[in-house]
Amino acid sequence: TELLRSMEIVDKVQRVSEPFKQTNRKFHPQDTVVSVGNVKIGGGHFAVIAGPCSVESEEQIICVAQAVKAAGAQMLRGGAFKPRTSPYSFQGMGVDGLQLLRAAREATGLPICTELTNIHQLEQFYDMDMIQIGARNMQNFELLREVGRTQKPILLKRGLSSTLEELLM
Repeated sequence: TELLRSMEIVDKVQRVSEPFKQTNRKFHPQDTVVSVGNVKIGGGHFAVIAGPCSVESEEQIICVAQAVKAAGAQMLRGGAFKPRTSPYSFQGMGVDGLQLLRAAREATGLPICTELTNIHQLEQFYDMDMIQIGARNMQNFELLREVGRTQKPILLKRGLSSTLEELLM
């Protein structure tokens, strides 16, 4: 450390031994404020995100989006892709569901959030305001790296048996 400190171009040398470097207040003392469209989350800003488990029809998602907005929520969340335990269960409308979410945003002005379940779907999410990563994918590091590159806000759900340490890491 002394050698590094002696270099003219080095301002400060700090040994990093604290856990959770991305979330630790020692490294990031300021509150994190995330902007999703015109909605701010964090730093004293509180936002409610609401909507259906899955997008099922244009009438359903527009009606729900209007009710969400009327109730005071600031964002719409709905599943276009739905990972289910059974392969025989409804898996969501997929790309068509994304189109319906776009229509709901157009109708209400609410920013939208929906779950990305597979890295190959990412290009379809180009105009989603926030991407949700579900509990089943919270440790899919390949997927997490790719969504991190998008610079979009990410809603990361914590897995049922995951520890707080795993979520923070």
